[in-house]
Amino acid sequence: MSEKDGKLPFEDLEKVYDLLAAAVDAAGQEKEALFLAKLCLTLCHEVGELATVQRAIEIARTDLNC
Repeated sequence: MSEKDGKLPFEDLEKVYDLLAAAVDAAGQEKEALFLAKLCLTLCHEVGELATVQRAIEIARTDLNC
């Protein structure tokens, strides 16, 4: 993480994307949603701040028409 803003550097974000894509593929279509839900809850627990989690949910909902 960048000490300046507490955000993951872009290079690391690319690595996360690759890791996530491989994990979703490994989970398979039947368990993809379960894997993503478990990952999300684990990350929320690690973040430890409800306001940050709420902001992330709103960002993720952008352009999904929900």
